[in-house]
Amino acid sequence: MTTAHPAYAQLRQVTPIAAVMLENNPGMMTLDGTNTWILRAPGREECVVVDPGDADEDHLLRVAAVGPVALTLITHRHGDHTGGVERFAALTGSPVRSVDPRFRRHTDAGLPDGELIEEVGLAIRVLRTPGHTKDSTSFVIEGEGSVLTGDTILGRGTTVLDASDGDLGDYLASLRALIDLGSGRAALPGHGPELPDLQVVAQQYLSHREERLDQVRAALEVLGADAGPRAVVEHVYSDVDQSLWPVAEQSVRVQLEYLRR
Repeated sequence: MTTAHPAYAQLRQVTPIAAVMLENNPGMMTLDGTNTWILRAPGREECVVVDPGDADEDHLLRVAAVGPVALTLITHRHGDHTGGVERFAALTGSPVRSVDPRFRRHTDAGLPDGELIEEVGLAIRVLRTPGHTKDSTSFVIEGEGSVLTGDTILGRGTTVLDASDGDLGDYLASLRALIDLGSGRAALPGHGPELPDLQVVAQQYLSHREERLDQVRAALEVLGADAGPRAVVEHVYSDVDQSLWPVAEQSVRVQLEYLRR
């Protein structure tokens, strides 16, 4: 029987190239946990790891054991994706590449948009997709066509934009860039289950964001142009469980910044 999501502490093959090890760190922001992706070309022993996860020794040891690891890539800076970088680099000796230089190990290389990374029989295209965070990056597995989306696209629910450096304008542009990749590409997210068609879900995300923007605009007409995030949340999200309002407030703050430029 094929193993399905969620499956902790085991390597689950998702596509001919991509397998996932789900970290046991579930939560409001991580859903079932962080997906650590292991990419391996058919017939090759070495692999590329995307997002080693948090500083969870058991998880890091399990991921390191599937190696040898030729390269580690980071989708974005959040600790549930990067907390284990230092330990993982020590365990594997793998160079770690990221947009944010704080997480680079054994290399000074970043992740320039459009670069084709050719490693251990794999061809991985870098697609910068800022918005969730400024450094957010997706990776296109050339040939197979699947896309590792980090937290730009999740396996379920919607993405919260980081209030410190998230940007809605960037995020809308990133969603359009993912849509432009075309149909039929599997989405391999940072959290939640894989999705069969990235274009479909990215279009749903874009439509949802545009609807929310319209709701915020309408709220400002009622509340006044200077209304704060909390007032807008209480108006727009009145039908949502109030335990989720702090997360909604973070999203509204980013939306207001976008509308008030």
